[in-house]
Amino acid sequence: MCGIAGIIQSTSGQYNSGHLQKMTDALSHRGPDGEGHWQDAEAKALLGHRRLSIIDLSDAGSQPMHYLGRYSIVHNGEIYNYIELKAELQKKGYSFRSQTDTEVILAAYDCWQQDCVDHFDGMFAFAIWDDKEKSFFAARDRFGEKPFFYHYDGSNLFFASEMKALWAAGIEKRPNLKMLFNFITIGYTDNPAKREETFYENIFRLPPASSLLFSPAQNEILIEQYWDLDLQAVNETITDHDAIEKFTYLFSTSVKRRLRSDVAVGTSLSGGLDSSSITAFIHTIQQGNNYSCFTASFPELENNDLFHANKVAEHFGLQQHIAECSAAGMMKDWNNICYHQEEPFGSASAYAQYKVYELAKEQDVKVLLDGQGADEILAGYHKYYKWYWQELFRNRKLRKSKEIFWAREIGINESFDYRNMIASYFPAFASIVMERQYLLRALKQEDLAKEFVQQQSKEAYYTPPEHFDLNGVLYFNTITHGLEELLRYADRNSMAHGREIRLPYLSHELVEFVFSLPSHFKIRNGWNKWLLRESVKEKLPHTSAWRRDKVGFEPPQKSWMQDKQVQEAIQEARRCLVNKGVLKKEVLDKKVIPSAAFEAENYEWRYFSAALLFR
Repeated sequence: MCGIAGIIQSTSGQYNSGHLQKMTDALSHRGPDGEGHWQDAEAKALLGHRRLSIIDLSDAGSQPMHYLGRYSIVHNGEIYNYIELKAELQKKGYSFRSQTDTEVILAAYDCWQQDCVDHFDGMFAFAIWDDKEKSFFAARDRFGEKPFFYHYDGSNLFFASEMKALWAAGIEKRPNLKMLFNFITIGYTDNPAKREETFYENIFRLPPASSLLFSPAQNEILIEQYWDLDLQAVNETITDHDAIEKFTYLFSTSVKRRLRSDVAVGTSLSGGLDSSSITAFIHTIQQGNNYSCFTASFPELENNDLFHANKVAEHFGLQQHIAECSAAGMMKDWNNICYHQEEPFGSASAYAQYKVYELAKEQDVKVLLDGQGADEILAGYHKYYKWYWQELFRNRKLRKSKEIFWAREIGINESFDYRNMIASYFPAFASIVMERQYLLRALKQEDLAKEFVQQQSKEAYYTPPEHFDLNGVLYFNTITHGLEELLRYADRNSMAHGREIRLPYLSHELVEFVFSLPSHFKIRNGWNKWLLRESVKEKLPHTSAWRRDKVGFEPPQKSWMQDKQVQEAIQEARRCLVNKGVLKKEVLDKKVIPSAAFEAENYEWRYFSAALLFR
């Protein structure tokens, strides 16, 4: 994992190596092990890199890297199947001078051009300059694990791993008030309808599973989506045995590939099913070799995942390190967290994750495997139950299946009433109702300044799922809206400390397989993530594999918001938003109302986080 930056200009001379140096300096935390700069003979292409050495620690792995006297690349991330791809390319006559995955990308691009991305299993954001064709190609991984931001002024293209590098090059920092309105009112940190949009005007993100082609001579940018999931390709006849066997194989392969490293590898262990399952598979693959795990602790929580994390760590004989999190600690680190996140974030969980990766740095563990993505592909959140029940109701199978009964038996209290039944048969109508409810709630937010609402609500948006069944809403949260937000938190928090995070649940082959399965492989007999539980039940303690309560990676935000220092900081954030014309002056006379992250009216936290836009 690294930091990349660059400028592609139609006419040389306007921007130079000094601008590029400022950009890479802004990314120094992403690559503490070295830096590199390059420009072509005409000074139209300028590429910069900050290196975090993971694979091939020698100078042969330095970037920008060049190939065949034609291609130059800067790359952030990992291609996990680079060994297999390298062997395939060698059979085609390609040779290599390093052991890096970056050189494999270059050979793959020469071989398959833009289609090279179809061959990659990995997390990546890379940019290639073709000196022969005088063209620029960039691509981002399928789920958005690695960031790629850009600014185009009509003749010059700037790109970087983080927006602060673009600001360092002189790009204006101007908040996107439409995004701010939607964040404050309904909690959106992205725009599902325009996925390239960010919280800043004229700075865009390359959407996941997309590539960008730029020809300076033509001043033309072409962005294409190269991958998507097929919701129609559902295997209705697969047996339980075959599904469990294939899932286990694909997940094991994914974990094994993500252990490839020339530096120490550990895990984030929350105590939940997802991270515990990764730990179990690592134990099997490494045949019991000891390694480090890192756990966040919230002492004031009654239902503390630490107990379960301790149990798993003890079961596998791991070296466990505990990151203790508190309101006081959050305030101490607040400015740093905001600096690295760059955009507002929806809950205090970002701080807990920040502390886990900070502890990994202290223990000199450079790579951690983590469990993001499992909830989205395997129906891990309680909200997914009603979508499954609606699907069963529409197919006249709900009563016979007894799914609601079994869910209640294990403590799932998700509601299901006549409104869900209507939605089952009239999804288009339900979609309209959902959209109007959210927008009405947004317009009724009484703290917002009248002029701000009038100006920004015209473009307010709420995007419901297109398909009103379980796979449809899982697709929505995996691909359209939800997962990328969590991946952004993970990338910024880990790279703030120069750590690399790898996510086994986001192997595209694994995800494609899970989405090819009917819904009852995700939820069955009241249990969510049924397929994963079946896959690990012989590897984990029974209480971990079939744990009833799901806490999630959530600190006691509501409790922390009662802390005096936190309340003072929220009041200061309110004052900032009042001065910017976002909130009414009257809000300053109100008491701060603490809220949990999952509450719909999590407004005070949003004010707290949104103020970072105006720093």
